[in-house]
Amino acid sequence: MHTYTALIDNIFFDLDHTLWDFQKNSEETLSELFGVSSLAEKNIEFRHFFQTYNHINDSLWQEYRDGKIGKTQLRKVRFSRTLQSFGIKDEHLVEYFNEGYIRESPLKKNLIPGTTQLLEELQERGYRMHIITNGFTEVQYTKLERTGLRKFFQEIITSDAVGANKPDPKIFSHALQAAGAKRNKSIMVGDHLIADIIGARRSGLRQGYFNPERLSHNEKITLEFAELPEFGKLIETIR
Repeated sequence: MHTYTALIDNIFFDLDHTLWDFQKNSEETLSELFGVSSLAEKNIEFRHFFQTYNHINDSLWQEYRDGKIGKTQLRKVRFSRTLQSFGIKDEHLVEYFNEGYIRESPLKKNLIPGTTQLLEELQERGYRMHIITNGFTEVQYTKLERTGLRKFFQEIITSDAVGANKPDPKIFSHALQAAGAKRNKSIMVGDHLIADIIGARRSGLRQGYFNPERLSHNEKITLEFAELPEFGKLIETIR
């Protein structure tokens, strides 16, 4: 291993949608649960069910980031609202999907393409790497262990453990302190423009915006890339 001498020495990664393929893992889990549920007999297509769930889940996660709802409410309401969209009010079915999803989803191992290669390269260069996630503690640790990613990270910072969600400056300050990192020598890498990128910028960190869909915006960002391997090259340009 050789020590890298660039300006940045600590890299903070988001987990879901940035390293762990949330969309693919979620779809696989719900497809399995859907297939053995009573919904398969009600002429409901899984694709329609999954699209409806995604829309509702995304909206609820925004409310969670804004501090409007808590962990328990998010988990239960996302499935009750999804089922109600199809005219179904069945608490047993809500619990079936809720418990099954919480149990099975974190066990999935699909990663964003290039994840392991990038982390191996950055580790070899001597960067100290950490996670800052709005996900729930027990779930995120399971994902990291199951995928073999835990070995790459020193500090795992979760919003429910800190009591603040990205983009709140509190979670970034907590992460910096836990990692013993300096703001001007740290970078936050994530896919969410507001939570990860603007949140990091307001907290004095450099930003690496993973933007695979090449969404347009007017923000001034340190680095932006559409594929993870690009970050390994771009980080060398920071001075």
